[in-house]
Amino acid sequence: MTTHLPDLSRRRLLLGGTALGAGVLLAGCTSNESGDGGNGNSGQTNQQAGSNAEPGEAITIGFSAPAADHGWIAAITKNAEAQAKKFSDVTFNAVAAGKDVTEQRPAVEGLISQKPDVLVLLPHDGAQMTATGKVAMDAGIPVVNLDREFSDPLAYRTLIKGDNYGMGVAAGHYVGKKLKEQNKSNPVIVEVAGMDELPLTQDRSKGFRDALATYGLTVTRRQAARFTVASGQEVTSNLLSATPTIDALWNHDDDQGVGVLQAMQQAGRKEFFMVGGAGSLDAMERIKAGDTPLECTVTYSPTMASSAISLARLIAQDRKMDDLTELQVPKLIILQSETITKDNVDQYMPLGFRS
Repeated sequence: MTTHLPDLSRRRLLLGGTALGAGVLLAGCTSNESGDGGNGNSGQTNQQAGSNAEPGEAITIGFSAPAADHGWIAAITKNAEAQAKKFSDVTFNAVAAGKDVTEQRPAVEGLISQKPDVLVLLPHDGAQMTATGKVAMDAGIPVVNLDREFSDPLAYRTLIKGDNYGMGVAAGHYVGKKLKEQNKSNPVIVEVAGMDELPLTQDRSKGFRDALATYGLTVTRRQAARFTVASGQEVTSNLLSATPTIDALWNHDDDQGVGVLQAMQQAGRKEFFMVGGAGSLDAMERIKAGDTPLECTVTYSPTMASSAISLARLIAQDRKMDDLTELQVPKLIILQSETITKDNVDQYMPLGFRS
C-alpha cells in the first residue's frame, strides 16, 4: 500500500462524491476491438490534454471480473487491461473470478491482502459480494464497483454502471412508437429477458413495461434466458412455437441475441421486427445489413470498464476530474442508454464488442 494519503484525506475520499451521468465526465470512450471486424478503431480512450492525463504517483489497481465466457464480459476485461496499459503510473493486478461467487470471493480477498491502492470489482452477484467490498473499504482500499451493484453503498467508493432501467425504456419507446406508426391494434409483443435473478434484468423489464404503457401497450409473452447463445436459441424457439404471430420482440442481450436470430431463421419467422440490447458489433452488422428482423439495439457498453480504471487511478492518486469543479471523483456514474438504428449505426460501430 502506498502512503500518499493521510488517514483523514483517505476517509474523506472514501465517503465523498456526487452522482452524475458519465457522458460528460471522461475524456472519451473505448472499444475492445483492435482491427476485429475492420472497424479501424484502436480500441482505447483518446486522452485529452490536461492534468488527468499527466503521470502521477505510481499506484496498483486490483481488478476482478467474471470469467470471459460471454462477449460482453470478455470486452469488460479487455477494456480494463488495455486502459491500465495506457498509464505509466499504473500497475494492473487482476485475479481470476472463477465460475461463481464462491470462487470470486476468496480470489478477491487474496487480492485485498496484497493491499492494492484501489480495487475495481465487477462481481458475479453484487449482493453476495457486498461483504467483500466492505472488507476492502474497511482496510482503506477504495472500491470502484463496476456494473453489478453492491447492496450497501458503504461497500464502494464509486459505482459506475449502465442504465438498465433506461435500457428498457429506450427499447420500449422504439417498439411503442413503431407499432403506433403501423396502426397495430392489440399487437403481440414478446420479451426475451436475461437472468431473472439479477436486479439488472428486473430493471430492464420494468423500464420496458413502463415505456410501453405510455403507448397503451403491454408485453404479451416473456421468458428469461441466461445471457448465452444456447439459452437465447432455446427460449426463442419455445416462444415462437407458442406464439403463431408476433409484431415485435425485444431481446435484452446481444450475445444471447445470436441464438435468438438462429431460432428465428430455423423457424422461418420474419413477420416482426426485433430490438436488441447492449450494442455488440455482431448486432450492429446485422442492423446495417438489414437482412434479419433485428433493426435496432439499445446500448449497454462495456467501455464502462475503461472508465472504471481511469476513475480508480484518479481516486488512488487523490486527484479530481479535469472537467468538474468538485475536488473528488463522483460517487455514482450512470451511463446513458442510446438507441442504434441503421441511420446512426456507423457512428457506434467503433464501440462495438464481438459476441
